[in-house]
Amino acid sequence: MKKLLLYIFFILFSGNLCAQYYFTGEIKNTNGELLQNVKILIRSTRMLYYGGNDGSYGITSKTATDSATFSLDGYETKIIQLKNAAFQSLVLRSFSAKLTRSTPHLNSITTDISKAKRFIIYPEDDSYFSFIENQTANAKQYPNTAFSLNIDKASYSNIHRFLNFKTEVPPDAVHIEELLNYFGLHYREPDNNEPFKIESFITDCPWNLKNKLLYLAINAKKIELTKVPPCNLIFLLDASGSMDMPNKLPLIKAAFQLLVKNLRPEDTVSIIIYGGSVETILPPTSGSEKQKLIQAIEQITPNGDTPGEAAIRAAYKAAEKTFNKKANNKIILATDGDFNVAQTTEEELEKLVEKESKAEIYLSCIGVGNGNLKDSSLHVLAKKGSGNYAYLDNINDAEKMLLKEMTQTIFAVANNASVNVEFNTEVIQQYRLIGFDNKKDLLPDSTLTLPGGEIGSGSNVLATFEITPASSLDSINKTFQQKVADVYLKYNLPGEAATKQSRYICLNDYTPLKNIDKDIRFATAVNWFGLKLRTSKFIGVTGWTDIENLALTSVNADDYLQKEFLTLVGIAKKVYAKKKKYSSD
Repeated sequence: MKKLLLYIFFILFSGNLCAQYYFTGEIKNTNGELLQNVKILIRSTRMLYYGGNDGSYGITSKTATDSATFSLDGYETKIIQLKNAAFQSLVLRSFSAKLTRSTPHLNSITTDISKAKRFIIYPEDDSYFSFIENQTANAKQYPNTAFSLNIDKASYSNIHRFLNFKTEVPPDAVHIEELLNYFGLHYREPDNNEPFKIESFITDCPWNLKNKLLYLAINAKKIELTKVPPCNLIFLLDASGSMDMPNKLPLIKAAFQLLVKNLRPEDTVSIIIYGGSVETILPPTSGSEKQKLIQAIEQITPNGDTPGEAAIRAAYKAAEKTFNKKANNKIILATDGDFNVAQTTEEELEKLVEKESKAEIYLSCIGVGNGNLKDSSLHVLAKKGSGNYAYLDNINDAEKMLLKEMTQTIFAVANNASVNVEFNTEVIQQYRLIGFDNKKDLLPDSTLTLPGGEIGSGSNVLATFEITPASSLDSINKTFQQKVADVYLKYNLPGEAATKQSRYICLNDYTPLKNIDKDIRFATAVNWFGLKLRTSKFIGVTGWTDIENLALTSVNADDYLQKEFLTLVGIAKKVYAKKKKYSSD
């Protein structure tokens, strides 16, 4: 009987051995040195292993292929496809090597504030550029300030993700102008078919009562869908192993299927995927063939590493091949931004897009996921590609951006748009631009230029200044119709090389916060919320309850997004109260 049991055990054990596969390899740094004790997470089983002291690893598996995450403190994380019986050599790049090659981009120009370079990797390997808040400027010394217009909306959805996970928001993930863009506040159609309408508002600053807030509302005209030019779209979809999560590739597939439903027969779509290799899974196809497009998207499965460089080159080549002078030519890249093959640093990606980009071919980015979101990379790509960047936290974000706001996302009414503000120093003593912050690697340099942004149909940008009146606290209230500032909007119309300029005179039209337009009051709550998340030094010891109360008095009960914001403030109040409680123990 004993021999029989041993025989059965041997047969079962032998069967398991036959079913096993083996992944082997080594991990080095960029200098060719072997790295010890690298964490290796097998993504299918969530089992954690460690590399050996000699930099090698050997892992048994029940499948012939799998994907694994390799991580080590001080080094960038990589996800690769493992293959049975194939010795794989992996190179991890140190953060220091990566950071020294980042290239700065201005969002605004005001003063010569000293800045130090920094790039931040947050928990779970999400990465963000570190930004420095715009500082208070003396109007007599620096009467002019400028900022680039963009309609990026990624930051709000990203904040939504963190708070819904009941975790604190990394301060550098907070871009206040993107929070305001998300809500489309105080949109007013331009007059007489003009491309833009500019309005201004002055009201109280609730976190600093000696100051006021100056709002500039810049609204772009709406193009009716029946009148817009045809679209030549390239869907560039990340199908690598790192996208194998519910809030990544499945969300992207659902989002782009929503976009397909809005396409017209005259629109053309090509679909390129990259995961292990780059593949065109659908050549140029009419928007009338919706089922064909949807099926092609639905069949995408995640696999392999992330050859982002080759994918971007292929997308530009496809866009150039199908380029239509009378069409809106756009590449839409959807990814977590984790490029791990060939050119991967922000500087390398920037130079790649700079080299590949062609006139009238725009690159916009959609970010998804958590754990290794490369927000910094996607901001760089969108800015250099003259496009915009959005983040999808859930299907509601996808519906908002690619269905309800499709014309804003796809159709540009102006390019290279920027604003210059010249303050009247007789009225304004000091000012500070809220949001539009610059990366900390920007140094004072008179040769730096301000790149403009792409503005979509029906978009609006709400820019905020905190201002200090030149004399007594209420003098600004008594000098109605006095000029506060000249506002100059520069832009190019699509397909035109000549730069156009509009001038707007900002008058003193102070209205108390309790009486001003509800959208502007709500915008003040959003600004305050963003400043609080950024742990801004400019709001003192004001609390979450103050923000919550202001939002309560201004929220539009018929607007789902505004009501959701109120809920988010309540969540933030609890999350940060918990932190305060723990820190006092």
